[in-house]
Amino acid sequence: MIFDAHFHIIDPHFPLERNQGYLPPYFTVADYLQRVKDLHITAGAVVSGSFQAFDQQCLTAALKELGAGFVGVTQVPDYVTDKDIRHLHHAGVRAVRFNVQRGGSAGIEHLEPLSMRVYDLCGWHTELYINSVELKDRMAVLKRLPRVSIDHLGLEKEGVPYLLELVAYGAKVKASGFSRCNFDVKEVMQQIVDIDASALMFGSDLPSTRAPRPFEDEDVQLIKDHFHPDIANRILYKNAKSFYQ
Repeated sequence: MIFDAHFHIIDPHFPLERNQGYLPPYFTVADYLQRVKDLHITAGAVVSGSFQAFDQQCLTAALKELGAGFVGVTQVPDYVTDKDIRHLHHAGVRAVRFNVQRGGSAGIEHLEPLSMRVYDLCGWHTELYINSVELKDRMAVLKRLPRVSIDHLGLEKEGVPYLLELVAYGAKVKASGFSRCNFDVKEVMQQIVDIDASALMFGSDLPSTRAPRPFEDEDVQLIKDHFHPDIANRILYKNAKSFYQ
């Protein structure tokens, strides 16, 4: 079984916002299920993209269509009400996302107060799409947050030491978007596992918007080939299942 901890649904029935001049192609729930039909995905996390900004309609509709086992990661403004947070939690949302790399989310200046508020209200964790070099200047704040994950292995070779420092402090890391990274992903994944075997969580990153290379089934096989079956099972299923439950 696989828990896909990072993918996007882009449905033509709901609004999109051009981000840095970019609008993504549509990728519906039906498209997703067809694309992963041979991967034995039984659960996952639908992630709001920069091009969806604060609109929640696509995410909540996707969660309803996908059904049990699937949760949401959303972007909300710093002025979001407690009532709206609880409503999103009831719809299946389990995390707030700060898209430092692309925008479309609350600003990084709201990282600590908003993260603490959604955690205190509903137990949500915080996810960051961020170049790991930038973790250095955010380290003190990130270490104060109760639960944190970093997208796409942190993207940047130069920032790997800061990523590993956060892992040692309890942060989770998504093994996703391999082509977005400028380093040997097998090597960095091994470094993460050596620190904390519960830290890595596979994500397909489908439909791989703006990625140099879209997700391939061989990315799953790379994990199976490189790690002992027990560790591979943790990366592909157990770690995310535990983190998002």
